[in-house]
Amino acid sequence: MKFSRSFFYLCLVGLCCFVSYDMVRRPALALLADSLGATPFMVGLIVALSTVTGIFLKLPMGLLSDVVNRQRLMIGGVLAFAIPPFFYLFITDLPTLGVLRVIHGLGTAMFTPLALAMVAEWFMQQRGEAFGWYTSATQGGGLLGPMIGGFIVYQYGFSPAFLLAGVFGLLAVCFFGLIPPSPSISQAQDHSLGKLWTEMREGLRRVCQSQPILMTSLVEAAKMVGNGTLMAFLPLYGLFIGLNAAEIGVLFGIQGLTSFVAKPFMGRISDRGSRHSLIVCGLCLCGLMVMLVPHIQGYAVLLLVAGAFGFGEAVVTSSTTALVADLSQGKGLGGGMGLRGTIMDLGHAGGPLLAGLLIDQLGYGGGFFSIGTILLLTATFFGIMMIGIKKPAML
Repeated sequence: MKFSRSFFYLCLVGLCCFVSYDMVRRPALALLADSLGATPFMVGLIVALSTVTGIFLKLPMGLLSDVVNRQRLMIGGVLAFAIPPFFYLFITDLPTLGVLRVIHGLGTAMFTPLALAMVAEWFMQQRGEAFGWYTSATQGGGLLGPMIGGFIVYQYGFSPAFLLAGVFGLLAVCFFGLIPPSPSISQAQDHSLGKLWTEMREGLRRVCQSQPILMTSLVEAAKMVGNGTLMAFLPLYGLFIGLNAAEIGVLFGIQGLTSFVAKPFMGRISDRGSRHSLIVCGLCLCGLMVMLVPHIQGYAVLLLVAGAFGFGEAVVTSSTTALVADLSQGKGLGGGMGLRGTIMDLGHAGGPLLAGLLIDQLGYGGGFFSIGTILLLTATFFGIMMIGIKKPAML
């Protein structure tokens, strides 16, 4: 692959945005909610609330970016990563924390699908590898954020962690300003409100009528059910077996490190082979690892399970993102990525809520087993439905 200066800066923006975002949400968010008196269900709700914003906005933002200037729309998302962390310093109750989580979710809602569509535009060939490198950069945030955040919370408390998260967000704003306008997105078009709505509605019709896009997005949703479950309840399970905040942060760091290393490699493999089979295998691995978590007491084994989940996550994401782009290219990259993001966030939001209810009723063992079963059943369904589809028609 030939790396451009713009792509390099975009990767730096993604890295800083998600260092900031993940310093807040893993493990600090669950621990903060717990310290404010949240029940397991409330912890799951607080973790899920930021994703609700994405559910409602990712698809409209993606559709809008197909008809107006994509790069300018992304500025709002970068600012939404940078500003909210400073307000966590003043949180003293659960309702206010919930409102702030909804606002913080504007970052992923306004930035993530547009950034993926931009990468898809820049790299028509070797798309899986390009997505692998970009998502590795964002996964670098998933690696550094929890480790830095967990250590700072353990040593100094919540406030310094949130302050540093805001600093990383401001760095993302600076790097975004260094991205030169791309010829394919720099031409702002004049649209009346009626014409804009018509074009967005047509884009919505195209992506929603594509069964392969819907099925591939469902896989991402299932993966995020597992990811959201770990995000919300691995910290609490870690405390239950005697781990401290720093050790819990390392678990998420290992998960992020594995994804960081594996995504470009697995993206290259998906460019050369069947994305479908990789998706099935990766989701099955994620499901099995979720099932194992509550049966492990040893820290070393728990680190291995976290790493294996991260590898499965890398296999799934590098293949599903490229597959959706392949299916959407030409008329609806933003819409395709937005639909994928919306369905994915339904899983991300529903995972902690569902896991919270299951853990309340069945304990950690039954709750994690049920979530893992959902992932395995989804992998089976996807594999069966995609049999015989050699080369799905593009939108």
